[in-house]
Amino acid sequence: MRTITAIERVSLDGVMQAPGSADEDTRGGFALGGWGSAYNDEVIGEEMGKGMGKTELLLGRRTWRILHDAWADRSDPNPFTQVLNETPKHVVSSSLREPLDWQNSDLLDGDAATTVATLKESPGKDLSIIGSGVLVGSLLKAGLVDRLMLLIHPLVLGAGRKLFEDDADLDDLKLKLAGSVTSPGGVVIATYLPA
Repeated sequence: MRTITAIERVSLDGVMQAPGSADEDTRGGFALGGWGSAYNDEVIGEEMGKGMGKTELLLGRRTWRILHDAWADRSDPNPFTQVLNETPKHVVSSSLREPLDWQNSDLLDGDAATTVATLKESPGKDLSIIGSGVLVGSLLKAGLVDRLMLLIHPLVLGAGRKLFEDDADLDDLKLKLAGSVTSPGGVVIATYLPA
């Protein structure tokens, strides 16, 4: 059985919206996009690079589209470009239709928990989720996430979509810390397992 690791950048107040760039996700008038970029450093790069190319990606529609728009048409020598293009990308969506226009992307249509549980049982590499907050919430609720890696940034945003929204229906979710690393910029990279 494959394992699922959810990797999320969050502020101290739990905001996960648009850490990468100003225009990444402006839903709800969010104007603080790009808040995570200033914290990128060698330690974060090392930690994120540990699984690079060793897993397949599991993404929600919005995150897949953001990555698609940034990487699908690139051919630069950046090793991340090649890895993203060659990595199988499983996209959970009820609104997208096949064929998906980014190589190695396939659509998982239907109930997220059901389709992901089936994928988890199928042969293949372990699965990593980046972003995709709605998907992560539904998979946590269904008990399908095996590891949660939070990159906790030392800032409070005060607004934005949170990883654990008030209506997330994740009552009594208990986790245990499996390890942590702190970057020079103060980002705590904490890995949690279900308790």
